[in-house]
Amino acid sequence: MSIGRDIYCDTRLILEKLEEKFPSGALGASQPDQKALQKLFEQWTVDGVFVRASQLIPPEMPLLKDPKFAKDREEFMGRSWAKPDLINGRPEALAQMRQFFELLESTLLADGRQWVLKTDTPSLADIHGALPPSLFGKGNFPKVYAWIDRFSKAIKEAAQSAPKPTTLKGAEAVRYVTQAAFAEPKGDVDAEDPLGLKKGQYIESWPIDSGSNHRDRGQLFALTRQEVVLTTQAKTGHRDVHIHHPRTNFRIRAVDQGDGSKL
Repeated sequence: MSIGRDIYCDTRLILEKLEEKFPSGALGASQPDQKALQKLFEQWTVDGVFVRASQLIPPEMPLLKDPKFAKDREEFMGRSWAKPDLINGRPEALAQMRQFFELLESTLLADGRQWVLKTDTPSLADIHGALPPSLFGKGNFPKVYAWIDRFSKAIKEAAQSAPKPTTLKGAEAVRYVTQAAFAEPKGDVDAEDPLGLKKGQYIESWPIDSGSNHRDRGQLFALTRQEVVLTTQAKTGHRDVHIHHPRTNFRIRAVDQGDGSKL
């Protein structure tokens, strides 16, 4: 996601920024105990559900016959996407996913609540905790499937009422980004951060849970407990942009000056 010349990577950070910059439409929790549950759901989904759900993509899916797609997914996830390996790994993934369903069925949803935080409409916690449908019989997890159905209906209703997005091609999108102003023109580096990095120092940052082959490189612009921001120059237009990464499951290290990120 980009807002002006600030580019935000990773869904977790994108959701946080949307909550922060568009408070009138915020879906996040307001009470400390609910914020804690919301954060736990986020980590639960990213570190558990997402990985297992990706292992349950049907092996007969036409897209998996495309070697370019399979190679892309293998490089991103760091494991084989060959059909025999997907078939062999499916029972283990189903066993883990069944535990996720059982947890919600027997705890949070056991009291008949409509939404995770007992809100009137879906909250950010529901978005974080959303589970894939059509894995098990609805009779085994009736409360979970009722929640999934409500969530799916809410998504459809939101999509119908939302403005129609404008489609941009790659070069056009880059031009819009590089010609815009910064959404966050100021940034500070935490002097007490354990990494001991200094503002303006050349760094590279990359995810360590998946997609580790791609690394962004540039000058450190901001460093907080929650995110790292680096400045790099767009190859098209040669203007600076800010790339934002979350701190969770990302690694940062100092490097010598070199090529920046691609844009």
